[in-house]
Amino acid sequence: MDDRLTHKLRSDALDNRERILEAARTVFAAEGLHVPMREIARRAGVGPATLYRRFPTKELLATEAFADQMRACEVIVADGLDDPDPWRGFCQVIERICELHARDRGFTAAFMATFPGAIDFATSRTHTLDAVAELARRAKATGKLRPDFVLDDLILVLMANNGLQAATPAGRVAASRRFAALAVQALRAAPGAEPLPPPARLAPGRPLSPTS
Repeated sequence: MDDRLTHKLRSDALDNRERILEAARTVFAAEGLHVPMREIARRAGVGPATLYRRFPTKELLATEAFADQMRACEVIVADGLDDPDPWRGFCQVIERICELHARDRGFTAAFMATFPGAIDFATSRTHTLDAVAELARRAKATGKLRPDFVLDDLILVLMANNGLQAATPAGRVAASRRFAALAVQALRAAPGAEPLPPPARLAPGRPLSPTS
């Protein structure tokens, strides 16, 4: 087989996979996991045979879509750690994860309720929380993150972000962006700022991932 044809076939297969997973995340988030596989194929612009060849069962499709969400969260935190300005990296982590969750909406809840044992995210959760804690330590060292910040405060922000309501997905994302900006301002160190109340311990049971 010609190398160019081989490359095109592989590229088309990859494109199909990404379209299927994107359609699945969108449909599952908006309508739950009861949506027929044929409907997901239709929205992805592929035939049912292509969908079933890639993902023979709905559990496999949902699990892979959820794993992609987890990887996206890990990439966001890694990018924050790589930023030479820790405070800027910290702010971007808040902004990007809030938006990720706003787009994710009900998919995670539906997935966990329907397939509770399909994926073990404990290792990813621990690694991600440790990475965020390190980023927060660096941001505090610059004097820009308020000194009484604790990791549970970020979990609290994400929990509040998950409760945002809007008439449309675009409106929910817009609300999430504004909420994230407000949260960043609240976490910025400022002379004479009043100390926060004692923290609520949430981190052990609240993973920093699409399940937050």
